[in-house]
Amino acid sequence: MKVEARILVVIGIFFGIIALVYWFTSYEDAGFLMLIGATFLGLFPGAYYLWWSHHMKPRSEDDPTATIEGGSGQIGTFPGSSIWPFIMGMGATATVLTFVFGLWLAPIAGALVLSALIGATVESRRGGTI
Repeated sequence: MKVEARILVVIGIFFGIIALVYWFTSYEDAGFLMLIGATFLGLFPGAYYLWWSHHMKPRSEDDPTATIEGGSGQIGTFPGSSIWPFIMGMGATATVLTFVFGLWLAPIAGALVLSALIGATVESRRGGTI
């Protein structure tokens, strides 16, 4: 967890420095605010990961003497193939296209999203395909 936290904090600090340089060289507000947003997108999760890394036991990724076998976890617990994530993606796409083409597409998008939610829930409860 510490490795990920340090990477995100470094990214946040980098964007913070770039934001300051951009502010003093261009005097343009929109780009500066976007760079500040990128700074927070690096610093907030990085600080959260740092906080959690101090409150949990070290993972094998944080131990320089760890072996590959130490962090492998369980083998053979792969999810089965399912059509429901694809249908959810199609529903999300149709939902966004509703804003472009009009409200006539909303019932189709809603039906796709609702059927994907119900199908994925039923499939996960039964432990296999429907």
